[in-house]
Amino acid sequence: MKITTSSDWRNSLPFETPMLVADLQPGEPTRCAGCGVDAAPHPRTELWAVKHRHPNNHAGFVRFYCATHRPEPTVAAIVETRRETARRDRALPPRRAAAAPVVERPVTLCPDCFVQVPPTGVCGMCGQKVA
Repeated sequence: MKITTSSDWRNSLPFETPMLVADLQPGEPTRCAGCGVDAAPHPRTELWAVKHRHPNNHAGFVRFYCATHRPEPTVAAIVETRRETARRDRALPPRRAAAAPVVERPVTLCPDCFVQVPPTGVCGMCGQKVA
């Protein structure tokens, strides 16, 4: 099954960043994804929309959360690197010698069926032995 993208308000959301639902999509009160189906719907001014990554759909999926279930935004860790490490990582990998070309045996065809004969020399269609 091929998943195609659609162009709507969800495409403009950044991944893993909570945003108020009322600013994105006005509408009726909605349930929180964390509260469950038994909970009462919350007004959209109290809900947060979070776009999560999906392993099969590159566009991701959006869930609505109340203030108690809202996930914290993920912040990328800052990694300090030294110049020597950066230069070493930037260096080109060592060149490898080219692999020797594999010599293939010539293709043998059955004179009656015009089918390629396996290495056993016996045609798989008619059973004739081909040298």
